This record gives sequence, structure tokens and C-alpha cells, in this order.
Amino acid sequence: MAATGTVNSCFDKIRERRFEQIVGASPALERVLDQVKCVAPTSSTALIEGETGTGKELIARAIHNLSPRCGRPFIKLNCAAIPLDLLESELFGHEKGAFTGAIAQKIGRFELAHTGTLFLDEVGDLPAALQPKLLRVLQEQEFERLGSGRTHQVDVRLVAATNRDLAEMVERNEFRNDLYYRLNVFPIALPPLRERQQDIPALVRHFVEVFSIKIGKQIEQISAETMEAFRSYAWPGNIRELQNLIERAVILSHDGMLPNTLPATRPYKLVQKAPIKLTESERARILETLESVGWVIGGPNGAAAKLGLKRTTLIHRMRKLGIERPAPIGESETATDNSGDLPIEGQQDHLPIM
Repeated sequence: MAATGTVNSCFDKIRERRFEQIVGASPALERVLDQVKCVAPTSSTALIEGETGTGKELIARAIHNLSPRCGRPFIKLNCAAIPLDLLESELFGHEKGAFTGAIAQKIGRFELAHTGTLFLDEVGDLPAALQPKLLRVLQEQEFERLGSGRTHQVDVRLVAATNRDLAEMVERNEFRNDLYYRLNVFPIALPPLRERQQDIPALVRHFVEVFSIKIGKQIEQISAETMEAFRSYAWPGNIRELQNLIERAVILSHDGMLPNTLPATRPYKLVQKAPIKLTESERARILETLESVGWVIGGPNGAAAKLGLKRTTLIHRMRKLGIERPAPIGESETATDNSGDLPIEGQQDHLPIM
């Protein structure tokens, strides 16, 4: 028993190190970390969804660090930060002379990530012309460099991230549905900072420690009023905004006191209560419509038609928002779909709500 306890203790310490840059213990964050622990040991593709500044790269790194690929390459690429005419070369590489300016051979990110993990950030910004090529390498694990006919085989685990609604982009024909389904094997929804209020004090202290060392100023006290102001703020820029604000506060600090550097006037005001979330109003609207049609999803008189959505889009949103039909005692929980398909099971994954 003692030996088993020692092994478990060591394993717990290893897991803590894998999450060492992720600060907080709120239920919303814990649900995300539970999902990370679940998917990390596999080779399945993960899709991290969340507003800008919520820490999507940290979650991607945690998936890699908890996987059997830990210690192997973790390669990242922001699809929105690379010019469109260079993105294909960044992903797949090119041969010398493949195009004007290609003065030497270039190894692409997929080759660099061989046996490891490739993190594609802002995958919703991937140009339409490259989407089938990404789909091919995900399905076949093979590709060709620009200017070469030789096929390269790779072993790469993909983690993608986006702050856009890919399901709606598919609906508008802005994103390939087959690529979306391939990326959406295991979705992880990151909560915005305004839904993690209890994590804010720990994040503030963390960034104060980081910037005190970096800037060379000692912060000895954070007033209760300042901390409450931070807790009550809406944080539209999420953790990135908090990080930058704390850096500015440390620079402006005097006598070891961290000042409140929140702007006095801006569109996002300090709030005393949590703001009503868009997802809450959307959830209420979907529930009201489902109840009005007896939980019929498809068909001309179903909820999807009344909401002006495709049946598959409504089902996706129901799953994302955790909407389930209340089941009568003794009956299984299903929502009826008159489109002729099988009933949609009511038991859904409990994802953090954006």
C-alpha cells in the first residue's frame, strides 16, 4: 500500500508540472483540465475553442506534455499571422526554385513536428485553397513539398485552436465541412476570464511575481479594493489583458503597493454582478423553441426550422450548450428528430460553456 501511494504521489507531481503554467482552480477550469487529461494519452485531434486571450496555447502544450509524445517536438503555427501566399510553404515546406525567392530548400512545420505535436492556432483563418491539403495530411499522414513530387510520410498529432465558430463558418460555406468534422474529434471549450472570477486573485499574484522579477520592483501589498476591482471587471481581453494590465501596474507601483490601473472610462465597465452571457440568452431561446414544438428538432415544423437553422447546426449548438430534454421517469432521455434519422441521444458531453 505504501509503495502504491508513493507511485501515485509521484504521478500527481508529474501531472502538476505538466500544468505548471496554468493558474487557477475554478470549476470551469477544472472541467477543461479533466478533458485535457482524458484526450492527452490518445493520438486524436483536439480542437480548442475560446475567445482571444483565454490561454489556448497553454492548453495545447498541456495536451502535448501529458501525451506519450512528451519530450518530442511541439511545433506551433498561427494561421492568421502568416501571409496567405507563404502559408502553404510554412505548413508543407518547399524545394529550392519552387517559386520566385525560394533560394533554398525549406522544411515545413509538419516535417518539423514528426513524431510530436503540431499546434495550429487560428485554424479558422486557413484559406479555402489549403483546407483540402490539410485534410489530406490529417487523414493520410502524407504530403508533398512545394515544387516536389515526392510524397513524405509523417507521424504528427494535431491540436488546433480557434476563436471563431467553425460550425457557423461551415453553414456559410466559409469552411469545409469534412475538415471541420476531422478537426472536431475532441472539442475543448475554454471559458472566458469573466466566468472564472475566483481564479483572478491567483492570476494577479502570479503575474505580480513574474513582473516584479522582470522589472525589478518588489510588490508587498495588493489592497482589498484593488483586488475586488479586478474581480469585478469584465476582462474583454481575458487573461492577456490581465497580464498586460498587471505589468503596467508593477511599472507604476510605489512603496510596494500595487495600484489599480483599470481604465476609468471605456466600453467595458466594472460590474458588480456577472454579466448575462450571450450563450445564456441563446440557450434560453433554443430551450423555449424546443419546448414549444414538443422537442421536435427536424422537419418543417421542428425547432431547427423555427430558429432558421439547419438540423445539424441546431444539434451542434444543443451539445455545446448542454441542452438535454427532461426525460419522464423511467424513460430514456432523447430529443425527437422528424428528418428520418435516428433519435438524438440526450446524454451529452458536459463542456464548459463559452
